[in-house]
Amino acid sequence: MFTPSQCHGRLHKLLISGPAIILGLTIWSAPARAYRPFDGTDAAVAAPGEVEIELQPAGRRHDVEGTTLVAPATVFNYGLSENWEAVFEGQGETPLSPSGPTSLTAAGAFLKHVIVPGSLQDKTGPSIATEFGVLLPDSTGMSGVGASLAGIVSQRWDWGTIHLNAETVLTRDHHGDVFIGAILEGPSKWTVRPVAEVFYENEFRKEETISALVGLIWQVRDNLSFDVAFRRAFTNGHPVDEIRAGLTFGFPLRVLDGRATH
Repeated sequence: MFTPSQCHGRLHKLLISGPAIILGLTIWSAPARAYRPFDGTDAAVAAPGEVEIELQPAGRRHDVEGTTLVAPATVFNYGLSENWEAVFEGQGETPLSPSGPTSLTAAGAFLKHVIVPGSLQDKTGPSIATEFGVLLPDSTGMSGVGASLAGIVSQRWDWGTIHLNAETVLTRDHHGDVFIGAILEGPSKWTVRPVAEVFYENEFRKEETISALVGLIWQVRDNLSFDVAFRRAFTNGHPVDEIRAGLTFGFPLRVLDGRATH
């Protein structure tokens, strides 16, 4: 079993290596269903043996504490079996104004399971999924280990798609937290579709956030999409502005007899 510091080291290497390997990986052809640039997610998972990577090479956030470079932000998804997916995520943050050291934040390891296949799995009715796992300590500060449990409901129509998220969290500082959000997308057949997200989050006895995001997703092909979005939020009444831009890509990766094959 890895210690928290070992987990940080391995995840940090994955985050740093993301931009370097991106050009080579995007040639593979497997559907990518991961959902950038949202805080919430959808009720779908990667196919068995498939890797999906969500990558934000660089983003900018401005809040009451100053301006922060978010680079890179990475989510790594791997299809374990039918309707099951492993998720690993984390992001680097570098304060720009005032300046400060880079830290690894928002790291975690999760399992996602589609409980009821539906419209996102080319069936009828809503898709229903759950995601649960552990929140790993930040690389700086005194944060600890947390946990989360989320429920997701998605429904796709010809005119668009909606994803509803509800999550309960034990934060890294061991506070209770609830998150409720909704994602709305334009028609999935459009090459470039408008998207939006609203959410409410309350970390009890600490902070309350109301957030809205608008953006675009450009679906280049089944396994490659680009996104750009602007987010405006209020945390304890203070404004937060964030610019996000990144991509999602997928490729098959099957491990047989201890060897990785593409």
